[in-house]
Amino acid sequence: MRYRYLGNSGFKVSELTYGNWLTHASQVDDSVAIATVHAALDGGITSFDTADVYANLAAEEVLGKALAGQRREGLEIFTKTYWPVANRGPNDTGLSRKHIMDSINGSLRRLQTDYVDLYQAHRYDVETPLEETMVAFADIVRQGKALYIGVSEWNAKQISEAHALAKELKIQLISNQPQYSMLWRVIEGEIVPTCTELGVSQIVWSPMAQGVLTGKYLPGQAAPADSRAANDKSNMFIKELMDDSLLTAVQELKPIAEGLGLTMAQLALAWTLQNPNVASAIVGASRPDQITSNLGAVGVELPAEVMEKIEKLMAPFAKFDPALTESPARRLV
Repeated sequence: MRYRYLGNSGFKVSELTYGNWLTHASQVDDSVAIATVHAALDGGITSFDTADVYANLAAEEVLGKALAGQRREGLEIFTKTYWPVANRGPNDTGLSRKHIMDSINGSLRRLQTDYVDLYQAHRYDVETPLEETMVAFADIVRQGKALYIGVSEWNAKQISEAHALAKELKIQLISNQPQYSMLWRVIEGEIVPTCTELGVSQIVWSPMAQGVLTGKYLPGQAAPADSRAANDKSNMFIKELMDDSLLTAVQELKPIAEGLGLTMAQLALAWTLQNPNVASAIVGASRPDQITSNLGAVGVELPAEVMEKIEKLMAPFAKFDPALTESPARRLV
């Protein structure tokens, strides 16, 4: 495993972060989830990402069980707050002081830890003054319940304004968690330059484009029965990627990967980690062997000519518009 500094801080995270968005307390049994977490630990992954909204609070509980007994100082645990959870009352969502304070206490209890290393705002809350949100985060840091602050899917302007407030409050906002892959590159135009200037890193999700970049989906063929695209509960982001022309282009990545001794999944992860503003790529798994395989992407340096080939193949299908990074126009409850 290799490790990178997160933002302009002395805090390091593993190049691959284990995430449990669609798996724990949802797609896999707890025993398999715990075995997969242990496979990640065995491979040197020390960073773990979750959120209260995943499986409506239950995913945090599973991760807490899976990490129980590990040396806490040797782990980096991330969680997030914003989306409606629990009974979905009027204060069970957003980034108000009340919801943030209630959320951190619940997350710590479910994760079986006294603190999280990184506490993240899962989206921007247009209904709460940013100052209220940042003061609440600052208080959580000063209480020792979180060490660092991050955001997820905020645009460049929002990140810049939050970073300025964090600096005034003398806390460290050091990360953003956006979607990023060969096919979703909307952070490159504005967010990455802004974050580079501010000393904020990216911890990216869906580096394999919901599994499309693994090559498992073939043009003209139905999705495998056990795949995400075939699961109505988890395919909300993948539908628009199931296009035969795109899937045909993805298959042209296979000889490139094989020429480097990589799987297509490893190639997708390695491509993501080539961006110097990316500190870590989040990988999920429903089986231990998937995590073990993903570890093969760590430390891979893709030659310039390979990056050019990938650009030629994938750029025509990729999304670049910065406006695609957006938070809900209002709270959902």
